[in-house]
Amino acid sequence: MAKQTFIYCSLLAIVIFWAPFSSAQKKTLTVELIHRDSPRSPLYNPLHTVSDRLNAAFLHSISRSRYFSTKTDIQSGLIGNSGDYYMTISIGTPATKVLAVVDTGSDLTWIQCKPCQQCYKQNGPIFDKSQSSTYKTESCNSTACHGLSKDNKGCDESRNICKYQYYYGDNSFSKGEVATETLTIDSSSASHVSFPSTVIGCGYNNVGTFTETGSGIVGLGGGPLSLISQVGSSIGKKFSYCLSHTSSTSNETSFLNLGTNSIPSIPRNGSVVLTTPLVTKAPNTYYYVTLEAITIGNTKLPYTGGGGYGLYDVGESKTTIPGNIIIDSGTTFTFLESGFYGRVVAAVEKSVIRGKRVSDPQGLLPHCFEDKAISLPEITMHFTGADVKLSRINAFLKMSEDTVCLSMLPETGISIYGNLIQLGFLVGYDLEAKTVSFQHFDCASHL
Repeated sequence: MAKQTFIYCSLLAIVIFWAPFSSAQKKTLTVELIHRDSPRSPLYNPLHTVSDRLNAAFLHSISRSRYFSTKTDIQSGLIGNSGDYYMTISIGTPATKVLAVVDTGSDLTWIQCKPCQQCYKQNGPIFDKSQSSTYKTESCNSTACHGLSKDNKGCDESRNICKYQYYYGDNSFSKGEVATETLTIDSSSASHVSFPSTVIGCGYNNVGTFTETGSGIVGLGGGPLSLISQVGSSIGKKFSYCLSHTSSTSNETSFLNLGTNSIPSIPRNGSVVLTTPLVTKAPNTYYYVTLEAITIGNTKLPYTGGGGYGLYDVGESKTTIPGNIIIDSGTTFTFLESGFYGRVVAAVEKSVIRGKRVSDPQGLLPHCFEDKAISLPEITMHFTGADVKLSRINAFLKMSEDTVCLSMLPETGISIYGNLIQLGFLVGYDLEAKTVSFQHFDCASHL
């Protein structure tokens, strides 16, 4: 039961479908995703318990949250050994197929490259740039090089080659040169689409706790060097994903869409499309939205807090600060400003019927209840223009047969709308209209 209701969204893309439209329309690429703990995943470890997976997800979320809050001028909050999604891509001509972590909190796509100064052990071939006819380095004064932040870029002046350097939340790092290369999204069914002259990082000095399965990172963030930004014209600057409620059976279906028709636009099975504005803030890698309030049962709590969060005074009125929370597919749990979080859990405790407080048997989450004939409150997240009603599986985790815990945590830094709370929604990003949309969705019905 716990395994079926818990998904922390570490997925591997294995099947890709290319849906053609008329020449006047953009195409939509759909990538089927598989939970990393599914028996179909090469990452599957039958010895891992629910506790093992929860502990890994908890530590990953904490590290990522702290990194977002303290180093927002650097590219990614990912810790090296716990990628949330994996995707099959091919690099170069002829193509080398690799697996890479997909991250909406990163921009530049980088992979391990030969010749290595230091490379972590990788299952599968390491890309050899000398064997590709389409590999081309970027100069220190190139547009691509200027797209890196000052903390992330350098220059090999003797060869006039732009360099990148990324440091992650667990002290892992990747360093290498910036180049353009043909990137192909493909599958065993031979469906594929190629993106020539894509800016990538060719990493030849990569150290830390990176998993042997992955070769690097595919950046889906909002910055100019992300894959989404670079191929924006061919996908209409739109993408979406749907994460399934199940994670351990062959019926599991989750997917990533790229293309004009990828985002929800019409009601489906009685579920309306809810849309909220994206807010432009620094760094532009992250997707900021505005959380105005949360309703717990019959109690609506305006989002308040200090340190740049929630509400601020304008004369005698209070106005919500735009862009007060990041929506992120790579963070498992949802993090709320600690003062506001205290009011949320107080309202939850008041609204829970027939459920007494107990301790989390894993020792991870702070607010848990005995799950015996319990009645949990409905929770609604009020974004600007979008009132998103959560299901029980979004807001609460089944930690054991008789224990359920709130899937939210306190944070003194930036707030994060994590992936557990997004399960069972089609979440669409329209970077042209600058909106994020939500629609309750049966992921399995899409394919």
